Amino acid sequence: MDLQISVFLLFILFTPGHSLSCYECTGLKGSCANQKVKTCPSRFSKCMSTTAVTQVGDIRAKVKAKDCAVDCASGSMNLSIIKRSSVCCNTDRCNIQDAPDPSIDSNGKKCYYCDGKNCSNTVSCSGSEDQCITSSASYGEQSLVVKGCVSKSICDSTTSDGDVQKILCCSGNLCNGAQSVTQSANSAKNVTQSFLFLCGSLLSFILLH
Repeated sequence: MDLQISVFLLFILFTPGHSLSCYECTGLKGSCANQKVKTCPSRFSKCMSTTAVTQVGDIRAKVKAKDCAVDCASGSMNLSIIKRSSVCCNTDRCNIQDAPDPSIDSNGKKCYYCDGKNCSNTVSCSGSEDQCITSSASYGEQSLVVKGCVSKSICDSTTSDGDVQKILCCSGNLCNGAQSVTQSANSAKNVTQSFLFLCGSLLSFILLH
């Protein structure tokens, strides 16, 4: 009996832990047709799939992505010019399906959003977006505020870190205020580029943490 127990303990000790496997892709043209299976690093416990849609004037772009994640939450975020939906799961290859396009059906809630110049604009929330979000982030020497709609599930799973300095969520209509954005004396072009970069970085950070 003692020998059997010893063999069993040795088996447990030297058997490697299971590593999650997820689909991986970056579809810059709105498709994940080239997705491949990857083995996730040990601390990555979720598979995720996201779809982001950016609309600036008449220019519209859609990007799909799949990967392993340390943690994430299913839901969506709407920063007006950038909308993103995410689906998270925790079993092998569970992210085979693409995340759906962000909903365009208004749910009646409104939040303030920033356009790189001010934060007095309002956006209609869609789908499961039942919270307003405010976050400040830095890009080089510039600090900007990002606001919009977000699903509560994403708010509950998000913490501040690195360039994303503060994340606040609230549930009231237009509860995230209309304070102006503080900018450095850069050109409007640079402000727009920085703002778009920060929006993209913020979405990635919030949806993958």
